[in-house]
Amino acid sequence: MTPSVSGNNGREDLIQVHNLVKHFAVRGGLLQRTTARVHAVDNVSFSIRKGETLGLVGESGCGKTTVGRTMLRLIEPTAGEVIFEGMNVFRLRGRRLKAMRRDMQIIFQDPYSSLDPRMRIGDSVAEGLRVHRIGSVKVRREIVVDILRRVGLEEYHVNRLPHEFSGGQRQRIGIARALALQPRFIVCDEAVSALDVSIQSQVLNLLKDLQAEYGLTYLFIAHNLSVVEHISDRVAVMYLGKIVEMADRQELFDRPLHPYTKALMSAIPVPNPHLRRQRILLSGDVPSPVTPPSGCRFHPRCPEVLKQCQVEEPEYKAVSPGHNVACWLMK
Repeated sequence: MTPSVSGNNGREDLIQVHNLVKHFAVRGGLLQRTTARVHAVDNVSFSIRKGETLGLVGESGCGKTTVGRTMLRLIEPTAGEVIFEGMNVFRLRGRRLKAMRRDMQIIFQDPYSSLDPRMRIGDSVAEGLRVHRIGSVKVRREIVVDILRRVGLEEYHVNRLPHEFSGGQRQRIGIARALALQPRFIVCDEAVSALDVSIQSQVLNLLKDLQAEYGLTYLFIAHNLSVVEHISDRVAVMYLGKIVEMADRQELFDRPLHPYTKALMSAIPVPNPHLRRQRILLSGDVPSPVTPPSGCRFHPRCPEVLKQCQVEEPEYKAVSPGHNVACWLMK
């Protein structure tokens, strides 16, 4: 299977996700038998073009992180496929899987727990280089020092331990570690959510600069829509394991169509005390992914619900070029 060419800007797709499914077994009883399944990701499909940033947004627990980790095979899928430059990632084994991991990296959400507290920063960043047997000890140190400088740190930092750094510095270390193998694709899993607002802007600008310099492709997972608007080229909105809307960034923020997207947009703070945005308050809580609702999964909380929404799942379809939505209001 060869990469397809996307409509926008004629850029090829670097990675394609087809009908991705991930269910987690719930076990109980004396024999720990499977009693239920958590529908974390259900039939998710999208593609990411070379050199672009796809933002993936939604409430906590909607399946965003599971999508990113399953794409990298940090979690094994239940069904579906991920095509990376013509290769089905889920079929790779042994050396081919190890080689693929050089091209696909992740920046974890928590910059502290993702670092070994007993390992010096230089060793943490160089770990991937050692695993893939890249260069001598001297060459690896030179690569590490160069990467640390590119993310705003200094050579003397290589001998320090994680607890000696601030949150922003630790996130820069996480970025350096992801970049050390010169990957093509990086999953940024809530990469700035644990940081102060002033540090967030620094890290976001750093990610954009590195993308321009190295030609990186990002899947940027977040729940903060202001952050997503700043860094993304396109945005996909997830709710309870499914993508409900996807469009170019400006199109989505100017013309959200799905009621859930509209509710998310209404919560974005407006930096003008004289302007007031009409807030859309959703009733009830997010349903359990163990027993998701029939029909449209958003219908128990939707302010515009139709009878059809309760019994039949809406088709995820294009309503205009590049703008897809799954909603019965879009007939």
